[in-house]
Amino acid sequence: MNLITLDWETYYDQQYSLSKLTTEEYIRDERFEVVGLCIKHNDGVVEWFSGSHEEVAAYLAKFDWGNTGMLSHNTMFDAAILSWRFGIQPKALFDTLSMSRALHGVNARHSLKAVAERYGVGEKGNEVQNALGKRRADFSDLELARYGEYCKTDAQLCYDIFNLMLSRGFPKSELRLIDLTLRMFTDPVLELDIDLLEGHLIATQRAKEKLLTDAGVTDKKDLMSNNKFADMLREFGVEPPMKVSATTGKETYAFAKTDEDFKALEEHDDARVQAIVAARLGNKSTIEETRTERFINIAKRGKFPVPLRYYAAHTGRWGGSDKVNLQNLPSRGPNAKKLKSAILAPEGHVLIDADSAQIEARVLAWLANQEDVVETFAANGDVYKRIASQIYGITVEEVTKDQRQIGKVVILGAGYGVGHVKLQAFLKMQAGVEVDLDEAKRIIDIYRQSNNKISGVWRAAQKSIEYMERGDRLAFGRAGVLDVDAAEKGIVLPNGLMIRYDGLYAEQTMNGYEYAYVTRNRPNRIYGGKVIENVCQAIARCIIGEQLVKIAKKHRVVLTVHDSIVVCVSEEQAEEAQAYVEQCMRWTPDWATGLPVNCESGIGRSYGEC
Repeated sequence: MNLITLDWETYYDQQYSLSKLTTEEYIRDERFEVVGLCIKHNDGVVEWFSGSHEEVAAYLAKFDWGNTGMLSHNTMFDAAILSWRFGIQPKALFDTLSMSRALHGVNARHSLKAVAERYGVGEKGNEVQNALGKRRADFSDLELARYGEYCKTDAQLCYDIFNLMLSRGFPKSELRLIDLTLRMFTDPVLELDIDLLEGHLIATQRAKEKLLTDAGVTDKKDLMSNNKFADMLREFGVEPPMKVSATTGKETYAFAKTDEDFKALEEHDDARVQAIVAARLGNKSTIEETRTERFINIAKRGKFPVPLRYYAAHTGRWGGSDKVNLQNLPSRGPNAKKLKSAILAPEGHVLIDADSAQIEARVLAWLANQEDVVETFAANGDVYKRIASQIYGITVEEVTKDQRQIGKVVILGAGYGVGHVKLQAFLKMQAGVEVDLDEAKRIIDIYRQSNNKISGVWRAAQKSIEYMERGDRLAFGRAGVLDVDAAEKGIVLPNGLMIRYDGLYAEQTMNGYEYAYVTRNRPNRIYGGKVIENVCQAIARCIIGEQLVKIAKKHRVVLTVHDSIVVCVSEEQAEEAQAYVEQCMRWTPDWATGLPVNCESGIGRSYGEC
């Protein structure tokens, strides 16, 4: 396969730029214009070309794109231009921006300038600053030549960085995942139901004021009173986020616009919570309104490009991008499926949504060698009923629906080392059950006694963090699955990538040493249970990633959300494709031998019907 390193230079001004618009808005806008582009064909000399749209199209047509991979830094942008403006789909898509996130962690800087400095391959220029507000026709020959040299440097830097990343062992399986992720955006398949969206927007706007009234908000002073606002949140089952005051050193409510935990409540499943949080923050629209308006505007411009950020999270999971977070669409409440139902397969096609069942709980038991729980999963037993029967001293058959729900909260909450105080809050929020602290402690004790291997792996992970901070290596968990890189302060995953704990340090407290690493220049506490949570999510992501690649060999993958994979197939293929997708999602890689995974799937014309 040939390789073309491609870099575009396009028109921008103070209002029309990627700092003001999303990638999708910018490229589909009528103001869009190519000033020029650079192409490096394999290891040849970088070429600069500038011309009209028709001349650029003719220049691009010279290359055998069906047998050529395309490389850029931020390929989501460059490949979308190639696809949407020139109708070209390369054989493969490579992206040094995505690779940098995976190799150096989500907290590092990943601009071409920063990555070039990190790898010592050269210095990025600044000629683009002189192009502000200039159409191609506005450049003199000398200015256009200087712009071309700037573009050539960018293309060469990208090519050199890519080869250095490959030489340092970037996993080939992850290259395929990057390609599949980018194609969800650059070669869109899904459509949006604009009539449904416009109806939903009107209903959402009308409901907002009623939601505030129903929430008891009759005076904005109630919203601005910390205590009254905290009480409102509690009424809706939300424990108010807390922080330590920089002024007093005491714990206080985290209700400021800069408090991430508070801002996250704008995307809460309960529309009442969204409404009061948006009002407190002074926003005119709730997140539901904003999302719906954005979907409507995308629908007016064409098909729905799915913007996913590869390796967006600390654990390697995907995240939202381009101001569309499909990882966090509402899942509960009366309007939960409205936006999902607006996402459609094209005419004559259906979507298959396959969700990996309880994968984190399965990975945890398997990693910890908690074989009785692994065997229960393997036999398709009900682990939630199993723990509930132990909590209440009854048989599995006697466990009620409500008791099973409590068992579910315990399995999903206590598995990462939470104490009885947090479990008490989890039971209230997630099961609607109020228990006193003594009862919460009894439940935690039962869980830890009956899952002693899981408790043991927390302690082993804690020791590993202590060793890592000192520069020593101590592996933990099932043999051969994980490794520790003490020099890089990270845990090496089965796919060869790493969970990084950059800046890991120890701090002595009244209770002994506590450990933290640095996230966006802020300390982030880390301990054994949290390490295991990170690792289990990362292993689950590794498995989902390999399953996704396997599925994509036969069917078009159009979306992945957390532990689910969505494919688009013709109506005639649906039954056979569903069986194949389920088969793939029950498969595990060689390194995960003995891990019993399972899945559930559904079919529908819309994402909401699956």
